[in-house]
Amino acid sequence: MAAPGDGTMTWRALWMETADRLGSAVEARWVCQEVAGLSGPEWAASLDEAATVRAVARLDTLVERRRGGEPLAYVLGSWAFRRLELAVDPRVLIPRPETEDVVEVALGLARSLLAAGPLAAGTLAAGTLAAGPLVAVDPLVAVDLGTGSGAIALSLATELPPGSLTVWATDASPDALDVARANVAGAGRAGRFVQVAQGSWFDALPAELAGRIGLLVSNPPYVGLDDADLAPEVRSWEPHDALFAGADGLDAVRELVAGAGRWLAPGGVLVVEIGHRQGAAAAGLAIAAGLVEVEVRPDTAGRDRILVARHPA
Repeated sequence: MAAPGDGTMTWRALWMETADRLGSAVEARWVCQEVAGLSGPEWAASLDEAATVRAVARLDTLVERRRGGEPLAYVLGSWAFRRLELAVDPRVLIPRPETEDVVEVALGLARSLLAAGPLAAGTLAAGTLAAGPLVAVDPLVAVDLGTGSGAIALSLATELPPGSLTVWATDASPDALDVARANVAGAGRAGRFVQVAQGSWFDALPAELAGRIGLLVSNPPYVGLDDADLAPEVRSWEPHDALFAGADGLDAVRELVAGAGRWLAPGGVLVVEIGHRQGAAAAGLAIAAGLVEVEVRPDTAGRDRILVARHPA
């Protein structure tokens, strides 16, 4: 930093200088707010206050990390996802808007299942799956396989009525689960309804859940090993075991659809995030696995993104 951090440089001046260094006033504001520990009206009210020596030193460190190519979310140590502010670092993927779309679909299906009530049969809401018997589980058992930061599991627990469901959040990576546990602990009351378990896909689940899961959601790795579209920043910084899934990117999807029949309750629903060019292939895998009412839904950009299928009743 050009300023010595001797209490003579204001946050406004630091913001402007940081914007020059990062080439983005928005990123500069987020980094300055992180260092100042302020946001919103409090941040605006502090702009003409002098920063401390320690704050300037920390700001300089964060700016250099970002200039070195580290993703902004990792530099900040947290990232917004729907209603949540999640701790993130290189042990987990950075939550993305496409996964928010997946959660939106999962929430709609969960509400339809909950509205049907325990031991009930009926139809899902218009515009979702076709008519068919619904899952008979009370409260609803939901699972987020490959949870990473816990974004999907905590969104379900936060945005659905308290006590209406139990969510299992699993991951093969103990490092990722450390991040997820921290986010569960910081989620307040909603965190009470989230169980965290380690293991590869369905291996993480207790045997008694077989045939009882109403909603199975996952954002698995779905990038092909040689995918030229993957941004260099993502390839360099984010965990490869959460990104890559074989030559065609579908290895994890194959495991999920193959195991869904055993673990879903009759009428239970599978929701999986997929790559935007994988819709037809993923749907074919689900049909071959015996799942029914298979469809691929778009994300907000209009690209194939969400595989939805139901366990036959």
